[in-house]
Amino acid sequence: MFKRIPGTKDILPGEIEFWQKIAQTSRTIFKVHNYHEICPPLIEEAALFNRSLGEATEIIRKQMFIIKKEQDTYALRPEGTASVVRAYIENNLDKDPGFVKLYYMGSMFRCERPQKGRQREFHHIGCEAIGSYGPEIDIEIIALADNLLTAYPIKGYRLIINSLGCAKDKNELNSLLKERLKDKTGELCEDCKVRYGQNILRVLDCKNESCREIVEQLDIADSYLCPECKGHFNKVKKGLDILKIKYEVSPNLVRGLDYYTRTVFEIKHPDLGPQQDALGAGGRYDNLVKELGGPETGAIGFAFGVERLLLAQGQIQLDKLEDLVYIITLGDPARDKGLELLQGLRKAGIPSDTDYENRSLKGAMRKANDLGAKFVLIIGEDELKEASVTLKDMAKSTQEKISQAKLIDRIKSSP
Repeated sequence: MFKRIPGTKDILPGEIEFWQKIAQTSRTIFKVHNYHEICPPLIEEAALFNRSLGEATEIIRKQMFIIKKEQDTYALRPEGTASVVRAYIENNLDKDPGFVKLYYMGSMFRCERPQKGRQREFHHIGCEAIGSYGPEIDIEIIALADNLLTAYPIKGYRLIINSLGCAKDKNELNSLLKERLKDKTGELCEDCKVRYGQNILRVLDCKNESCREIVEQLDIADSYLCPECKGHFNKVKKGLDILKIKYEVSPNLVRGLDYYTRTVFEIKHPDLGPQQDALGAGGRYDNLVKELGGPETGAIGFAFGVERLLLAQGQIQLDKLEDLVYIITLGDPARDKGLELLQGLRKAGIPSDTDYENRSLKGAMRKANDLGAKFVLIIGEDELKEASVTLKDMAKSTQEKISQAKLIDRIKSSP
């Protein structure tokens, strides 16, 4: 017997409805903010991610799913931003309309050890605003993330923000960390010893307790930021204050990808555990579009992990399909009429189903109840003679006979 690959998941009936609800809610909120959906392919040239994410990042070094075909090397996408930026450049969106606000939903892939909130195939809901350097779009993006969480609905999360500054500021921060950590490398975990030489910013967000204690003693604050970047970040904070969005500033928040500049943020939730507590994250990437062959322009985005949203949303219950009409037929002639009525209900946009297992009336009623049907429609010998149906309201435990010709209007007029 074949089994699913570890780190992947079968999303089954009864669960898929939660996924659909989050997707539907997301599309509604994105539309309100004038974002438009984009759907890049799952597979890209591996070089796209090598270039955008950084050769020293853990995604590139350890986690990418690589596919080699003759002279070509492809990768299953580990994140969405690089693909969206590639699509933005390739399809000349920088020329028309120029400034764009895009969102996406779909699978991402990373070859890592599966654990709670971390899978090899996982799903992102994300957005990218490309074409502006202004702090106003930073504020909108963070407010959008907050509005989505409110709409899902999810409570109890924390918004953490920071500024990495421009490219020169990041170089200054790298140098600062090198200097202050050079006498403490022996106390770092094995991963951070590698990070010290290859990607020192990642030392700041290490989950190892001893590394966290060392980082807390560094007292970096915003000393590496130039006046312009400090001003930008102050405007972002002021905007969040105006919108009454609660946030915490953490100088140790860096994010794991090389393309981030200036504003970065992360949204954490206690129900996800101490190691993988981020519902989502994002930030500015003002140099990425140019690095991938496009114009020099500012950009910012974020992504939520759908699996993590569902973990945090665990206490939320979905409404049953309360307007379902379930048809029960008694005998072969009634079954023929039932098929005709079923087709008519469906063409009218009314969710409906029938018994395909030849249950008794009692058994079929039990199935209708299990499905959460609002109405049960019963057709027997008497109903056929009268061209009527017996319509049972499951919530009120009442029933009535009505004309088959008036059935659809009767159901649509029901509160």
